[in-house]
Formats: sequence, structure tokens, C-alpha cells
Amino acid sequence: MQIQFLGAARTVTGSMHLLRTGRGSILLDCGLFQGRRRESFERNQHLPVPTGELIAAVLSHAHIDHSGAVPLLVKNGYHGPIYATPATRDLASVMLRDAAAIQAQDARYLNRQAEKNDLEVEPVVPLYDEQDALAAIGQLYSVPYHLPCLLAPDVRLTFLDAGHVLGSAVCVLELEDGGRTRTVVFSGDIGRANMPILADPEIPRGADVLIMESTYGDRLHDDIAAMDARLAEVVQRTAGRGGKVIIPSFALERAQEIVFALKRLQESGQIGPIPVYVDSPLTVKITEVFKLHPECYDAETRAMIVGRRSPFEFPGLHYVGSVDDSKAINGLRGPAIIIAASGMCEAGRVLHHLLNSIEDQRNSVVIVGFQAQHTLGRRLVEKRPRVKIFGVERVRRAEVVVLNGFSAHADQKDLLGFALGCRETGPVGKIALVHGEPKAQAALADLLAQRGLGRPFIPAAGEVMEL
Repeated sequence: MQIQFLGAARTVTGSMHLLRTGRGSILLDCGLFQGRRRESFERNQHLPVPTGELIAAVLSHAHIDHSGAVPLLVKNGYHGPIYATPATRDLASVMLRDAAAIQAQDARYLNRQAEKNDLEVEPVVPLYDEQDALAAIGQLYSVPYHLPCLLAPDVRLTFLDAGHVLGSAVCVLELEDGGRTRTVVFSGDIGRANMPILADPEIPRGADVLIMESTYGDRLHDDIAAMDARLAEVVQRTAGRGGKVIIPSFALERAQEIVFALKRLQESGQIGPIPVYVDSPLTVKITEVFKLHPECYDAETRAMIVGRRSPFEFPGLHYVGSVDDSKAINGLRGPAIIIAASGMCEAGRVLHHLLNSIEDQRNSVVIVGFQAQHTLGRRLVEKRPRVKIFGVERVRRAEVVVLNGFSAHADQKDLLGFALGCRETGPVGKIALVHGEPKAQAALADLLAQRGLGRPFIPAAGEVMEL
């Protein structure tokens, strides 16, 4: 038995790991790589998965960097089951079709721009289309939390709540090997305790091998109350200049958290009645999926729903659907808050809002999530004076504010607590750190070693760990 790390190895994107057993191989996550446009296309186009080996695929959650390459997997000939929690299946059903639509829209726009500017470049071709996405959705199987599921006669899967996004799961795989059971735990992305909306992460029992994310392995998050106050300050400061606040946000979880935060700020009087536009058809659909899965909520949010006080609605909040309505937002005068996908500013409607607002010093761009290397979002975090949007260089005059405290990822303290919790109930003989950049992984590895968990393995793409 062995694990080969095909993606999210020394980087935070393209999650993809291959667990090889005597019965066949199981794919853990199948995410798209996000980064430089050309590099991303090349890496995603050549999916490094031997589909003929697979007996099953497992999704930890629905974020595109964990699920977005599933249509490619199916397109490449995989026709077996893809296991996920009920909420992840419902979310992926929406998000994979949206990913196909965004690829098609961006390809059309970029090809028109190239033709208009007489650029000698190869036409942009989408990685997959809606039919590929629909085929993949048809292979998704729902498995509720805590209900063991046989993937093969000697392989059993159980999902625990990871507390990261709606439906996110810690994947526990029990493997029979010569009369002995070995337990492999794949953390997926681990959430934070005591965050609004979702239940807290669960700690698995009996782990022999732990494959753990390490996104924020070198830093601690601010308290969520402090983030509310900082968000209020940015909104007030920008409104005082007569500007707009642009919030690039992942449509899944982060957008809902920001909407809930703005609701709290408005109800407490920390911000005035500024119009808020959620300009993402996907976010609208995902918010509807949220309402279908109270099993993922914490007690406070369930009580709000029962009391008919939706955390996703308040006066002045507008969910934008049509393209025409989206374009109209850019023509509005006066202060406003615009929440739009994608979270790393690599696709979607947020690019059009940034194009319209980035050169105006009255405006602000608020970054509320991790930004991978070589993305527009990372370049904004670095506060570069000039950035490219749709291939055209723009002068950045808008203020950029980074609020990492809204992150749905565990920080260093949470990650250490998760690993120590696993060790309390299992031997944890081996740890592999994935889904993190080298600096964060090195810091977390040092800390884990100091706490007696041994030196974790930090795999490069393609490397193998023997079990």
C-alpha cells in the first residue's frame, strides 16, 4: 500500500492524492490547479491520474481546487463511483456546471479580445463543457457523516465533519491488510472552531497515517470579532470617500460568511445602510443549497433558521443574477459593497468589477481568503502598483486590505490541535503535509516534531509514501 501525491504538493491548489491498495487505487480529491493561466491550462489538461487503476474516487469537499477536475476525470474514461457527503454532492452539482460555463465565457471573451487587438495567440479552449460536468455529476454518490461505506471488500470509508465549508469532510479509510486494519486519515481542508454558521471540526480516532493540510501552518488568525471591526472600518472609510468596496470571494462558504458578517455589522449599527450586491449567480444557488442542509450548522445558526431569521438576508442586500444587472452595478454612483467570485480573482464577474474600479483611489479591494501564488489575488495582496486584468496592465490606485481572519482554514494552533487529537486515539506513525506552501509547511513540520509527532513527510508532486 502506498500514497502518491499528484496535486496540492508544496502548493495550496489542485488537491489530488492516489491511495494504492491490493484491491486497486482510490483517488482522494480531484481538484483544478489554479495559478498562471498558461501553466494552469497545461497542468489541468494533462490530468496525472491513471484512470484504469481506480476503483473509487472520494471528494473531501466541493471547492473547485478539490473537485473541479472531476469532469476531466470522467472525460478521460473513469466511469466508477465518486463518493461525497450529501451537501458536497449538491454543491458540486451546481459548481461543476458553473465552472464549465465560466470556462466557456472566459474563452469567448479572451478570444474576442485577441481578435480585436490583432494578437497572434492560440485560441483559448475550455477544459471541459457542461455535458462533461453533467456526466461527472451523474457519478456522484452521497454518503452521510458517520455512516461507514465499503469501497471494496477490504476498504471502508467514513466521513467526519471537517467544519471547513458546507459538507466538508475528514475522510477516514480503514484498510484490511493481512488480518490487520490500518487507518488512513485524509483531513481535506480543516475548519476553525467556534466560527459562525458551521459545526466545529471532528477529530478522527485510530489514525495510523495522517495526510493533513497545512495552508496556514506558519500563522495564527485574528479573532472573528476583530475581523468584524476591521471590516466595518474599511467600509466606513471607503464610504466616506464615496467609493465602492470590492470583495473577491469564494462562492462557497466565504460569500455566506461575509454576508452574515455584514448583517451583524448593520444590526449592531457599526455600518450604515450601504447597498450590498452579491454579484454571483453561483453564490445565489449555493445559498439555496445551504438552506437544505441544517445538519451542517452549529446550534446558533440552526436556531436562527428555526426562528425565520436567515443569516443570509437583510435590508439593502441584493442578489444579482443577470449579466445586465451585473453591468449596471458598475454604473452606480456612491458607496456600495460588491461581493463577487472568484475568490482568487482568476475568473468570473469579479474581474469585470476590478477592471472598472482598480484605478480609482476612492475604492477598496478587501481580500478575505488565501491567495495562491501567481494569481491576480496574490498580486493584489502584495499590493503591486500595476496588475494585469484580462491580459491588460492596469495601474492599481484602489486601497487593498487583507482580512485573513475570515479564513475558513485552520491556523497553526488549530492544525497542531488536530494532529495532537489524532495522536490521542491512534498511533499516527506517519504524517504527510499537503495543501500548503513550503514556508508554512516547514514551520508546521518543526512544531509537530517538537511536540513528539516525528518529522512529517512533505511530498513534492508525484512523490510516493509507502504505508
